[in-house]
Amino acid sequence: MLPPSVVNSLARLAPDQREAATAPPGPVLCVAPAGSGKTTTLVARIAWLVATGADPATITAVTFNKRAADEMATRIDAALEPLGLAAGNVRVKTFHALGREILADGGESVEPLLDREAVLRDMWPDIDRGAVRRLDDAFSRLKLEIGVTAREVATDPEPGPIARAFLAYESALDDAGGLDFDDLVARGLRLLTARPQLLRRWRAKCEHLLVDETQDVDRTQLRLALLLAAPANRIFLVGDDDQTIYGWRLADVRRVLALADELPGLRRIDLTVNYRCPRPVVERAVRLVAHNEERFDKTIRACPTAAGNLILAPDGSDETVRLRHVIAAWPDDGGTRAVLARTNAELLPAAVVALDLGMPFRAPRLRFLSEDRRVDAILAAADATHPALAGGPDSSASSDQLLPRLAALAHADPAGLTIAEHAPQPARISPDAEARDLDEPLPVETGELLAAVVAWAAPYRTIAELRAALARQRELIAELRRDDALLTLATAHSTKGLEFDHVAVIGLDAGRFPSGRSLRDAPEPARALEEERRLAYVAWTRARRTLTLVYDPAAPSQFLLEAFSPAELGLEAADP
Repeated sequence: MLPPSVVNSLARLAPDQREAATAPPGPVLCVAPAGSGKTTTLVARIAWLVATGADPATITAVTFNKRAADEMATRIDAALEPLGLAAGNVRVKTFHALGREILADGGESVEPLLDREAVLRDMWPDIDRGAVRRLDDAFSRLKLEIGVTAREVATDPEPGPIARAFLAYESALDDAGGLDFDDLVARGLRLLTARPQLLRRWRAKCEHLLVDETQDVDRTQLRLALLLAAPANRIFLVGDDDQTIYGWRLADVRRVLALADELPGLRRIDLTVNYRCPRPVVERAVRLVAHNEERFDKTIRACPTAAGNLILAPDGSDETVRLRHVIAAWPDDGGTRAVLARTNAELLPAAVVALDLGMPFRAPRLRFLSEDRRVDAILAAADATHPALAGGPDSSASSDQLLPRLAALAHADPAGLTIAEHAPQPARISPDAEARDLDEPLPVETGELLAAVVAWAAPYRTIAELRAALARQRELIAELRRDDALLTLATAHSTKGLEFDHVAVIGLDAGRFPSGRSLRDAPEPARALEEERRLAYVAWTRARRTLTLVYDPAAPSQFLLEAFSPAELGLEAADP
């Protein structure tokens, strides 16, 4: 007989959620669309497993990032407390933390954990950010997608430039006696494969294995999960093919679609109701993503009691005017609101509007050029090079002098401006990385900052006046950027798993969303387009009360044309 707390928990679930939570142990795929209560279902399943006799020490839940792991652990602890279990009885880990624990248990060194970018910059001090990103992607593909080691790559009699760079990088890791983030999972998998006794020990700890956000896993993470679950395969996978948006992190929608090939007898249970979004949002988001070919055939319905609106906002004005219109139209109901865009750069106009309106905002990943500490070094260098522009009491400098002299600095070799100590520092490349510290330089070249300083200088006579204006803006940014603000400015990628009362998705214009650049650069443009479509689906389904879609009526996004009729978009007169 089930304990009352578990009975009550199951009674609160919808029939589809309850079916998933109480499915017989074995391979189960719970397809959980946006807003369908996947975490509630997963937590209920763990409580049900414990209530029906599973030892908590044999249950492991794995999720994609630390934020999700922390949230899940808190909810699991609360669900198991009525059963007399102390917090932490069920293991909840990210894949990287799990790999680290496996390595440590096997007696392997897990320190130091090195930042890949830091190592690359130590090896090649002049490397630019684009090259760092390309090497980072290539090395992850070698370690996680292809699954090769440096020893195997070294057997190539004619290694190409990427292979040579990889061998040099791995040699640098060996010299430092360390490993990187990818190694935590890749080495953990190899160690389990090579050590049968260690594998048996960890299979006992993962007798019931639950994997959250399965659509986000890379090839090595999935192999690790399947190895740990075998041979009994008491594995419960939760995911949504329509929310596979991290291709650049090596997620592949085909991986979740092909799980039945990896797990014979896999039982698929679909959650069918989006409890988060208003009916028109659900209907149009589903109409959009249904254009994808690589997806499960499924039913997604809105909750009958979900109230709210979808608002089409055609606006040919510049971005700041568009955003003022959106913010003014939001109800003053104290609800949370979010402006979502394809890229961080597209969010800067929203931040400018928030500053102009004196509106607090939360934007942990958004930075202004004026915040970069290299700007101060540029102005200091200009002071030293042209003291007459410093703005002291004897200065007679005018804006006519300031602009051309700053422009001359912008065309100089940045290395000659004595700002080397302010060069960008290496940043951790980690799937769990949160917003960077505000003191860290932006990912832009110094020349771009120099050009920006020239543009800012137009209204001012002296560097002192310019410096004072920058200080005022920084103070305002510091005052208004707050973690408790009702307004969030974020990219669509960074909001998966989040929700807001009122959401505006901006930049739904041709060439911007879907990203023309991403499609042009993609080796498989058709598949890239499907991922962009899934990204739009994720953005639209963050809304609890209202969703506003902002677009240029002269050039609406392809995605709007797929989800709405031309008449609805105002592109032609409606039929009589």
